[in-house]
Amino acid sequence: MSSRAPAIDAHPAMFRNHPFGFILSVLLIAAFGLGLLILLWWYLQTRSVRLRIDADQVHLEEGLLSKSHVDLDIGQIRTVKVNQSFWNRVFRVGEIAVYTTGDNPEFRVTGIPDPHRVRDYVRDRREAAA
Repeated sequence: MSSRAPAIDAHPAMFRNHPFGFILSVLLIAAFGLGLLILLWWYLQTRSVRLRIDADQVHLEEGLLSKSHVDLDIGQIRTVKVNQSFWNRVFRVGEIAVYTTGDNPEFRVTGIPDPHRVRDYVRDRREAAA
């Protein structure tokens, strides 16, 4: 593993991924205090997923107490698919699915900020290696 900082290091976004849910949670804090528990749970969920991409590796780490890791060489990646709803496009977040071989993705991550940057970076690195 290189000592350089990763080119992309992202966690799913909270507000930008679900702005209406975030606003509702804040309103529930004022009304009942329940929103604070919702926001804490939501925050822990977003921090439990980390996508890192460095020069030649894609790393996905999931979990708080129990961890799951997926490491892929960029050369193995066939496709990075980006899905965005209308609101996702407004708030510049989306879902990415990474495919190597076959019809099923190696992994999917929702709520990633600027998903097109991830796709373009992987494509550029893959083309540079070829």
